[in-house]
Amino acid sequence: MADTIAKNKFVSLVYNITDETNEVLERIDLPVPLILGHNSQLIEKIEQALVGKKQGDEISVTLSAEEGFGPHLPELTFTDDLANVPQEFQHIGAQVQFQNDQGEVKEFRVISIENGKLTVDGNHPFAGKAITYNITITEVRDPTPEEMTNGVENQPSLH
Repeated sequence: MADTIAKNKFVSLVYNITDETNEVLERIDLPVPLILGHNSQLIEKIEQALVGKKQGDEISVTLSAEEGFGPHLPELTFTDDLANVPQEFQHIGAQVQFQNDQGEVKEFRVISIENGKLTVDGNHPFAGKAITYNITITEVRDPTPEEMTNGVENQPSLH
């Protein structure tokens, strides 16, 4: 009998994330290993949807913006004159880290360059969006003692 997913089972999966229009926002085709409920950092709704499934099963889990990456916060979007921005950050998708007065570091992405102005956004790219994880389970088994002790490499953070 095939193993079914339960807490502390080794699970390997591939997935894609789509938005409300079914546009693929992210695709992971290399199997991602994890031990369910063991520092897996999965969103609880995804973890619950995996329980009881088997290798080869496919599931889709839709998350509201609040369940997924949170609302888009306008206060994390800033625009400045292009002349004030170092050359290496003057392209769409460039990532830059800023540190606040408390020493906290936040990463921002360049999202727009128009009319001599550059705009960066510190929100996650999926913030404010309802998204769907389309998951295919590629392996289910008992973890090795070493995996239980040390975890698995490349464990995802689907959060």
